[in-house]
Amino acid sequence: MNIIVLQHIKIEDPGYIKDLMLVDGVKITTVELDEGEKIPKDLTKYDGMFCMGGPMDTHMVQEFPWLIEEKRRIKEFVLELKKPYLGFCLGCQLLGEVVGGKVVKSRQPEIGIMDIKFTANKGKDKLFSNFPDEIKSLQWHSYEVQGLENSKDITLLASSPITKYQIFKYQNHAYGVQFHIEIKDSTVKDWGCVPEYEKALKQQLGMGALEKFDNEAQANMQNMNNYSKILYSKFKGDILNSK
Repeated sequence: MNIIVLQHIKIEDPGYIKDLMLVDGVKITTVELDEGEKIPKDLTKYDGMFCMGGPMDTHMVQEFPWLIEEKRRIKEFVLELKKPYLGFCLGCQLLGEVVGGKVVKSRQPEIGIMDIKFTANKGKDKLFSNFPDEIKSLQWHSYEVQGLENSKDITLLASSPITKYQIFKYQNHAYGVQFHIEIKDSTVKDWGCVPEYEKALKQQLGMGALEKFDNEAQANMQNMNNYSKILYSKFKGDILNSK
């Protein structure tokens, strides 16, 4: 299995899912876009694409001009080649734009360990059918995908009280996941060192927020890692093998 991973900051990799892939001997090609690395010209050799989070937003093409090419290549991979795609946070928003939605500022940021509720569509979905109807997971975003309601190719799979499109899929091979199911023990402390994340965290949760956030994440880590295992297993077995 050969997976290409698009990263926007080095510390936001596939996390616990990456650990699972390494144990399986998956070939991982990481493209660090913020450091000037280029997406390979030939995407046909990759079985799947992961697109991770980052401190930038999808509209920041002047500050981060590589976003233009990234969107084009995601479109090629998902719409033209119809290959399996998993996008997390920023990667979810990039997919949303590519398939015809828009990314807008949320009415309030979602930062913390928060509730996510699945829709009835979960029961028939290849990746998420084995998930509980409600889960807690890590949120750290202030933008969200909107405007996908009229697309026959989009299935809404999960929402939160603030964000409608917490999980959506395009056709049956590309998924946007707005939250961070991929986190591991070190994630919160690592991300808390990123200035943009630290600022948002303090604004939302106040002084001492990082320690509180980390403690809550650790308390829910076993469940979140189990969700990563289910997601990875299903992606590997039901999505990749169906292509």
